[in-house]
Amino acid sequence: MINKAEADEKVQNEKYIRVWAAFEVLAINEDKAKESLTNLINKIDQDKKIQVYEKEFSEPVKVENPTKTIKQAYSITCDLKLIAKNVDNLLQFVISYGPSAIEIIEPNEIKMQIGEVQNILNTVSGMMHKFAAAGIGGLVFINKE
Repeated sequence: MINKAEADEKVQNEKYIRVWAAFEVLAINEDKAKESLTNLINKIDQDKKIQVYEKEFSEPVKVENPTKTIKQAYSITCDLKLIAKNVDNLLQFVISYGPSAIEIIEPNEIKMQIGEVQNILNTVSGMMHKFAAAGIGGLVFINKE
């Protein structure tokens, strides 16, 4: 984890992207909810593609009847503030960790080289092929108009 001053410098001088991301865990056991989210956030902290500079965990909240089959569960959230060097690294972060919500705070505009756009498209395409190979989706048809 870096500090806010380091993040500010990279955003201003090296054109890093500043991001807010939210994560939520729902589990039937309060301790498991805390443990699961803590483990995920610790893993994110170790990821070299992004740099976390702030994290804030909520207190666990008891949720009554979160689904038809579960009478009670516990929800816990964590808000992260982080920076990413480029959109490709940010996409990898989203694919790898699946935040509940994400917001790009700055910059207001991003210019990208064609190579970065190609990397992003290849990453998405590769993910779609993994879904298709696992039998859980993907594009295996062509829409004829």
